[in-house]
Amino acid sequence: MSLTVQFYTMFAMAGMGAWLGAALDTYRRFLVRSKRAGWIVFFHDIVFWLLQSILFFYVLLLVNEGELRVYMFLAILCGFAAYQGLLKGIYMAALNFFIRTVMLIAKVLAGIGNFVLIKPVKAVFRLVFLIAAGLLNLFWKISKWTFLFLWGAVKIVLSPVKWALRLLWKLLPAFLKKFISKIFVKAEGFAGKAKNLLLNTWNRIKRITGK
Repeated sequence: MSLTVQFYTMFAMAGMGAWLGAALDTYRRFLVRSKRAGWIVFFHDIVFWLLQSILFFYVLLLVNEGELRVYMFLAILCGFAAYQGLLKGIYMAALNFFIRTVMLIAKVLAGIGNFVLIKPVKAVFRLVFLIAAGLLNLFWKISKWTFLFLWGAVKIVLSPVKWALRLLWKLLPAFLKKFISKIFVKAEGFAGKAKNLLLNTWNRIKRITGK
């Protein structure tokens, strides 16, 4: 190698030494070893050093076609020491500022997204739910009053039939009255259960609609 190439190689390796110090601090800053499982740390370490080795060889390949000399390791060590002594404090301050800035921007964007997208969608769903509950409540009231009206009309129409049935009931034998009474008791129990079910459904609808 010529002196010019050797100078370029020394300068490049010194720069890579400083790069290694910065990359190592960045890696440690983001990894947080105390909060990671051992096998995850081991895997990340392998990947990190493998990538650094590939990068070093690529730079060396560009500078002097990949020729390796002992003094290159000294240049790397000098660059690493220069970073630790002169640049580490500045770099870590800049890195922490960058991380805080990115986190702040992400927080602001998340807040904007929540205000612009999530809250309107929630409001639309709530409005649709309230409209559906209101329509269901209206339908229930209409059905209720329609049923009461029809039931009143049926009672008026069936009043003569009711009078005739009472007269017929008095004329029936005792054993037949007992049999029919049992049937009516069972029917009354079933009707009571149906009534309770309808009342519970009505109360739930009122709780949903807030009325």
